[in-house]
Amino acid sequence: MKYIFWLSFSLSALGLWGCKATPLPQPTPLPPTPSSTVRPASLGIVGDSTDVKTPVTGGLVLMGGGKDVESAFKWMIQRSGGGNVVVIRVTGTNAYNPFIAGLGTVKSVETLKIDTRDLANNDTVARIIRNAEMLFIAGGDQSKYMNLWRGTKTQEAINYLLQTKKAPVGGTSAGCAIMGGFYYSGESGSSISTTALADPYHSTITLYNNDFVQAPFLRNIITDQHYLARTREGRHVAFLARIKKDWNVAAQGIAADERTAVCIDQQGMAQAFGSSKAYFLLPNDAKAPELVEKGKPLLWKRNEQALAVYEITASDTGSGQFNVDTFHPSSAAGGKWYWWWVENGQLHKKDQ
Repeated sequence: MKYIFWLSFSLSALGLWGCKATPLPQPTPLPPTPSSTVRPASLGIVGDSTDVKTPVTGGLVLMGGGKDVESAFKWMIQRSGGGNVVVIRVTGTNAYNPFIAGLGTVKSVETLKIDTRDLANNDTVARIIRNAEMLFIAGGDQSKYMNLWRGTKTQEAINYLLQTKKAPVGGTSAGCAIMGGFYYSGESGSSISTTALADPYHSTITLYNNDFVQAPFLRNIITDQHYLARTREGRHVAFLARIKKDWNVAAQGIAADERTAVCIDQQGMAQAFGSSKAYFLLPNDAKAPELVEKGKPLLWKRNEQALAVYEITASDTGSGQFNVDTFHPSSAAGGKWYWWWVENGQLHKKDQ
């Protein structure tokens, strides 16, 4: 009995008899480690990505690749109202984040690497794009953009910015290639001018008609990039000839050389920013190509006046003007007119 009494006394002294044991304190949980499940596709953020509602002004930037045109980015930033900037791409890094943030006052810059259709259909990815006050589509491979983004929530978000929110949207190189209603995908290899003019139906020429990006003013436009650096004028003309033959549309062309951007305001007025040249190609519906057939050289002569072409030499402050809403020659200023035509698969040019 004395042992029972002693145990009872000991437990009572310790406050444990008839009582539940006091749980040991638990360690404070660590904050969750950022991962792709938090912001899918994100390669990182500069600044505060919390959604804001800054006043935006619509605008389009068609950049020709090569060295980025800082003045064109500043033009977009001003139209973003200093809100959130999003860069989208399939390959590459987040190098645009500090670059864009260093060009003006913005709330944030975030790069999304959307390299699967699952990510392109992710609700969070789409929300990040829709919440942007400025969107930039990086260079890369436009066939991947087409195959991975077309028909997804990412496509819907891009078009929401363009059509509803009317935020500034731009792209360089491959990003510029998909901005037109008509676009060249490059999915079967890169077309070059000599091949395209020798056979407008060569396997490398793959064209699509208004099934992807729906930018204002660009429904009947096909763009081209790296224009003079890669001698792409001839293939651009071949694209226009194919569009006329395949869809009976007298589409127009807008092209930018490297280090050059065509900036189009909310009224459809374009200027050329940068250090090289921009081009506006105006086929005449009454002057359709004479011969556009598979395996045969393109013939588009029309008395050596097949296409009227306007050339603007770019500058850092924006040069020239051209109304891409009407494409009427009377709107052109600050540049030079040419006639272009194709005979025996060769592109020719002369002053007007």
